[in-house]
Amino acid sequence: MRKNQLIIALFQRFCWLDEGLQARLHDHGWPDVNRPQSMVMTNIVSGIVRPSDIARNMGLSRQAIHSTIGQMVKLGIVRLDVDPQDRRHMIVSLTALGAQMRADAQQAMDALTAQISDVLGQKEFDALLAALEADWGDNIAREPTPKKRRAAAA
Repeated sequence: MRKNQLIIALFQRFCWLDEGLQARLHDHGWPDVNRPQSMVMTNIVSGIVRPSDIARNMGLSRQAIHSTIGQMVKLGIVRLDVDPQDRRHMIVSLTALGAQMRADAQQAMDALTAQISDVLGQKEFDALLAALEADWGDNIAREPTPKKRRAAAA
């Protein structure tokens, strides 16, 4: 069994997809976005709209996400508003321009998906998607960090 290959293969294929998506968006005249900005867009489209939840989902600090969202606001593709259901929080949403970019991104992803299906064959593609969508069970909990031992007195 090739134990360490899964995370490497998944990451490489994720990068392949994201780079293909970004290239296609660039070819359609959209401003270049970096990977964190792309991931923020993915979270928004998935319904994760609070910056703190996006930060947690991406494993980044809230400060880093707010910086990324600020860059995206300057590009005009997202907006940041007070959450009408809980005024203590902010929510991020696509602007009209961001929604147009998202529509082009969906077309790009459709083309990339078709390319993968053509390369793998439909049966293998369906099996890949089914494996990725399957319930893999609970994530493995971390064991408590052992207390550091003091050096023995000399």
